[in-house]
Amino acid sequence: MICKLSIPAGAILAAAFSLGLAGCSDPEPDPSPLEQAEKALAEGEGLAAEVILRDMLAAGADRTALAAYLGEAELQQGQLAEARQWLGDGAFSEDMRGHGFHMLARLEMQEGNLPSAGQAFDQALKYQPESAELWVDIGRLRYRGGEQVQAVDASIYAVELDPENAEALRFRAQLVRDAEGMREAIPWFERALERNPENVDLMLDYAATLGELGRVKDMLSVIREVSRIDVGNKRVYFLQAVLAARAGNYDLAGLLLLRSSRADQEMPAAMLLSGIIDLENGNYASAAQTLERLAGRQPDNRRVRQLLARALSLGQNDRELIYRFAGTAQQPSASPYLRMLVARSYEALGDREKAGPMLDLAALPRGRNLVAVPAGSDLNVAEARGGATGSAALGLIRARISAGQAAGAPAVAEQLLRNLRGSADALALAGDANMAARKYRAAINRYTQFGTVRKPWLITRKLVTALEASGRDSEALAVLARYFVGDPGNTEAAASLAREAYMRDDYTSAAIFADHALTNGGMRDPVLHAMRAEIAIKMGETELAVKMAKRAYALQPMSEVTTNVLANVFRDIGGHDQKVDTLTAKAAKLPA
Repeated sequence: MICKLSIPAGAILAAAFSLGLAGCSDPEPDPSPLEQAEKALAEGEGLAAEVILRDMLAAGADRTALAAYLGEAELQQGQLAEARQWLGDGAFSEDMRGHGFHMLARLEMQEGNLPSAGQAFDQALKYQPESAELWVDIGRLRYRGGEQVQAVDASIYAVELDPENAEALRFRAQLVRDAEGMREAIPWFERALERNPENVDLMLDYAATLGELGRVKDMLSVIREVSRIDVGNKRVYFLQAVLAARAGNYDLAGLLLLRSSRADQEMPAAMLLSGIIDLENGNYASAAQTLERLAGRQPDNRRVRQLLARALSLGQNDRELIYRFAGTAQQPSASPYLRMLVARSYEALGDREKAGPMLDLAALPRGRNLVAVPAGSDLNVAEARGGATGSAALGLIRARISAGQAAGAPAVAEQLLRNLRGSADALALAGDANMAARKYRAAINRYTQFGTVRKPWLITRKLVTALEASGRDSEALAVLARYFVGDPGNTEAAASLAREAYMRDDYTSAAIFADHALTNGGMRDPVLHAMRAEIAIKMGETELAVKMAKRAYALQPMSEVTTNVLANVFRDIGGHDQKVDTLTAKAAKLPA
């Protein structure tokens, strides 16, 4: 049987009509050389753009019309000296002056000439006052120059000018991440990626943020996409190394970190990761070397100091440990863990006379109160230097607090803040000075202003303390909870929330927060284990209570807290009267 194909007449007419239109339409014109160069620059292909632009020059194009683009092409290739040849004299055609001075400002920023960059931005604003990308770069300049509050304003304005601009959205995402937490930044990164889905730097920022939130599968998906788009990108190895280390696979983490670029390996975060990997793999000397370099860059980083002390201890470098940390261990702000390491080093060297008092200090429970950092110089010396600069003001404030003249500290900080308007560091220092002087309302205001720029745990903890000291406990708890939502991997925040929930008889929430803290870096904290044991008793989880109390006691057997908790657990379950009596008698002799 022969079948006939039946086609509706309407469809035939429609097809004929479309063919007729196609036949009558002109072909798309080829893009001009200038359009090709602009497209290459937009895609980050600086070398391709340079070739096209130089051909245009050779064909007789006006140099001033192309200088801005040629400078941008050299910047994309990292050729700063060559970029200055095109941008340095500011010789741009009338319609290219805005872009030309914008590129000159970028060049000055890359070379560290921030005042010159500011002058170039001022020129660019005359011609492009409503360019979102220009305002993004102005915001970055302000941030680097210590005007962080104004940088936030610039980021907001850039998004207002062009809500679809990927760079403006990315910059806003980065600042939201610093000020409001990882979770709040995710929508901003996703909006930026919708508009620029193959921007590798943007994708890597997004992936790192996902990783901090524990969204491992999503992070790996983004990393795989980066590897597809940019096969030679080595930053992905650093991010994968972080994931491997978090999963406890330190051998793989080390191999991945070695495959990352040298520039990535020199980042503080990578140096910290390298030190941790070496510690876990038993390479204590290598860990100590890396952490010592990092401590030189970040002398106030408590975590780095603790890890360095641990590396020296595990490497049996006891004399070096005592030399570096014996004085620190005597300070009120020292952690029990650091004191324990110093005490063990004294014991290893046979100096029991010094080991004993240090062990007693290590057994003391660490207070929740903030402790002032000791002054680096005598008060008279600090007063003579004055407080005109940031470092001088910091020294003078610490000296006044150490000398018992905390009431005079806020005046120095507030004057510095007037000199450095918009500086987040000056805001934090003003908060600290007012806190030391017990001017809690002023401290709260300064810490809150600082929080619009960045929200690190230390400042959040200070804000919570100031709110509690002002009797604003509910607000303090809200601040703590918001911080934890934005940074769920923070052990101290989780432990603080567990403590707050326990005090409110909310034992279910207390258990959730305490378990989260234990699995996110709190496994060596005896007080945290002791608190978890108390929570378990309240919830009737006897077996868990015994396990946690024994673990706390094993970590710190000379602690009045861990000894009492273990006694209380045995008393609660019954049948251990002798153990209870022995532990109670021991706890009575320990320093409280």
